[in-house]
Amino acid sequence: MNNYNKLHSSGSGDTPATFQVSHTPNPPHPPSSSASRRRTRILFVSLISILLITASAVSAAVLIHSHSSHIPHNKPTQAISHACSRTLYPSLCRSSLLSFPGSLSADVHHLVHISLNLTLQHLTKALYASSQIPVFQISNNPLAHSAYQDCIELLNDAVDAFSLSLFSTSASNHDIMTWLSAALTYHDTCSDGFADVDDPVKDQMASRLSDLSEMISNSLAIFSGYGEGLPVQNRRRLMESDREWAAENGVAVAEGEFPGWVSGKDRRLLAASISAIQADIVVAKDGSGKFKTVAEAIEAAPSSSGRRIVIYIKAGKYEEENLKVGRKKTNLMFVGDGKGITVISGGKSVFDKVTTFRTATFAGSGTGIILRDMTIENTAGPSKHQAVALRVSADHAVVYRCNIIGYQDTLYVHSNRQFFRECDIYGTVDFIFGNAVVVFQSCNIYARKPMPQQKNTITAQNRKDPNQNTGISIHACKILATTDLEASKGSFSTFLGRPWKLYSRVVYMVSSMGDHIHPRGWLEWQGSFALDTLYYGEYMNSGPGAATGQRVNWPGYRVITSTIEATKFTVGQFIYGSSWLPSTGVSFSAGLSGN
Repeated sequence: MNNYNKLHSSGSGDTPATFQVSHTPNPPHPPSSSASRRRTRILFVSLISILLITASAVSAAVLIHSHSSHIPHNKPTQAISHACSRTLYPSLCRSSLLSFPGSLSADVHHLVHISLNLTLQHLTKALYASSQIPVFQISNNPLAHSAYQDCIELLNDAVDAFSLSLFSTSASNHDIMTWLSAALTYHDTCSDGFADVDDPVKDQMASRLSDLSEMISNSLAIFSGYGEGLPVQNRRRLMESDREWAAENGVAVAEGEFPGWVSGKDRRLLAASISAIQADIVVAKDGSGKFKTVAEAIEAAPSSSGRRIVIYIKAGKYEEENLKVGRKKTNLMFVGDGKGITVISGGKSVFDKVTTFRTATFAGSGTGIILRDMTIENTAGPSKHQAVALRVSADHAVVYRCNIIGYQDTLYVHSNRQFFRECDIYGTVDFIFGNAVVVFQSCNIYARKPMPQQKNTITAQNRKDPNQNTGISIHACKILATTDLEASKGSFSTFLGRPWKLYSRVVYMVSSMGDHIHPRGWLEWQGSFALDTLYYGEYMNSGPGAATGQRVNWPGYRVITSTIEATKFTVGQFIYGSSWLPSTGVSFSAGLSGN
């Protein structure tokens, strides 16, 4: 995790361990031709976006400005005051809304649209201004360069998320809440990347991102309260379309049994044997496929695909660091020959002077990504601290029957909606972390033996804002210790999680817990930070580690006794399952029942 690298290194939640970054200067290098092309594209897209947003803003203003001329322009209306009262930054909210022509005659529902529009303008300008920083000025500082590149990528993603929220004609309220929550996470990750950077670009970026986090937060809060005013799809129609799909495809669906992320074809693909799958692209180390590397297959896959593209990765160990499925590579499905048989391996860590975000062996941002039957590992080892095996930033992502192996920060569930089923996840410190809307179901979660003086923490969830719909739900899983930890568990404590950010949210439901889990259950991050504002819950768990009698007494912790409360964190409700999962073919339980 980028922000708090020092705290993460200790794994203890107490005294930070130090992590030094070398700043040995290297001769500055001019940008490569490919980097120049990328910057040109960013500038072009930013300018086009500004023109589109401005046109949208003008048309919205025309609709309501004709009634506003008689209203004083220095005093918020009741609608503006009411909308801004829901936000964390009401003063900024009022001043920004008042700057928009016509806002003084807008009702709260129009203000939703205005708020999103203003924030998208601010985002686009921030992206454009950030892309103007000469890259050669920071190329002699590897960590600063890594953090800067992260920000450009993440600001692009945030612009996309707001554009979808404003202009999608088929989005549900849950879609928009997810995208706005993700946009705030993108900004947060950008800022976190500079936490340990000592370089002038840090201040340059801070000035360009001024007020941006607060504006995104305000838009999220206003939409949360009044989002029904946007032209979004009716949930009842969504559920009806799911039932129609089931009938057309001969699938027997009990009421609420299946969420609906995925198409009928995807369902059949996930249920099919390897021999029955017709792959679009085959990867094989022995040369029997179209490509020998996974990177080549990703590059060859079409962008913005409206249909499922299947990439079959044959048995073998593919040592390819930093594989990336970018956000334009949509609907890709990666199929291996099985856990431990098809292995994607890398060893990048923060010791390589990159951000945690960039250490991932495999990173997926393209909507609809599916991973099935493979191992993804980071081999950096515990002494290298933050070293991600898999990072998922994609919406509607499914990871099925995969091994995800590392030590600290193994699995980065970064943003958007994700579902993990029948996976084995291994790690030590904060090894499932991030701010996605994610459910783990029927998974084995293994704590490993950490370094001396470290404590294992399974989760580090970083929900920053109370209006984000994010959190980690661990349902019907097994919380286990590896054999090396089992042999020495008396010397190491393992906790269910600790709060990375102020509104951290994690629940464990109907899961079995081994006796390696500390009786207190949960660990402080630092002092009393977030103990009042977090949401940590346990519901109907079993096993020697599940006893709640000696659990922490924090205001934000609760033993959940209400079925209604627990159901909020099931697949069917938490990740709005009725709209996408069935088509993947991954079996799952939409409700509280187990496997």
